Amino acid sequence: MKAMAIANFGSPEVFVETEVNKLTPRNNEVLVKVYATSVNPADCGMRQGSFGPRVKLPAILGFDVSGVVEAVGENVKDFQVGDEVYYAIPHEQGGGANAEYHVANESIIAKKPANISHLEAASVPVAGGTAWAALITRANIKVGEIVLIHGGAGGVGTFAIQIAKAAGAYVYTTCGSYDSDFVKSLGADRAIDYRNEDFINIIMQETNGQGVDVIFTTVSGEILAKSLAVTKADGRAVTITGVTGDLNFAIFKNITVHFTHLDQTRPKLDALRTLIERGQIKPVVGKTFELYQLAQAHKTLEEGGEGVRGKIIVQIV
Repeated sequence: MKAMAIANFGSPEVFVETEVNKLTPRNNEVLVKVYATSVNPADCGMRQGSFGPRVKLPAILGFDVSGVVEAVGENVKDFQVGDEVYYAIPHEQGGGANAEYHVANESIIAKKPANISHLEAASVPVAGGTAWAALITRANIKVGEIVLIHGGAGGVGTFAIQIAKAAGAYVYTTCGSYDSDFVKSLGADRAIDYRNEDFINIIMQETNGQGVDVIFTTVSGEILAKSLAVTKADGRAVTITGVTGDLNFAIFKNITVHFTHLDQTRPKLDALRTLIERGQIKPVVGKTFELYQLAQAHKTLEEGGEGVRGKIIVQIV
């Protein structure tokens, strides 16, 4: 089967098209013909060597899968040949979606939402699952609460806005001014230009000094520490990135801080399928590349900026 692999860590140019043996599903495993995958920050980190010995070279990267079941191993109960599925490959496995086929244990696989394409579905597992883990599993947001989402136009942020709205929250989000109308179209109640506006002053003024119940940041650095100033007493803060700065302020307001990593994906994907099929969540495909253009897809994610919204998708079929 055709795949894009890396033999060395480095820039996007390390990807090489290669032929590898087609896999055979074993007990409790499913062989999936991959129709589409996506590029996540973790893909870039693994390509660069940031995950250390976890990645054994040569390696096939890629964590999101949307495709069709081609064969099943013994004792597979929930899937049969021809089923459309989507799932996230656990990080500890190092990926493997940048190929024509992938084998996975049925425990991580979910039925693909029926009303979206494979390109759209490939945007969901990692980004949508991570947003769900942050806002629902960890923050446990409730109807009527106020949520601040940093990075609302990105892959995780676009899902976070829609999940928070589906849960009944009022949503603030930070983004570039060029993405203001876009994030509002997803359901954000208030968009704040992170380059030219002070989110702390705006939120404290508009909430009469009360602040927000939940902050969720997809942005690394000091933004989590700074956001504690607008978090209510007994509020919750969630991050999916590394942080810097002093978090001790959380102590005096009894703020619970969660560092969140996506795991146990299947229940999250089942829940997301329900919301997607109801029309409450719409995946955002920003740009699409062919498998042989994987290096360019990685470059596009790393460069970011205006015009890069939602997820970058890699079409296999």
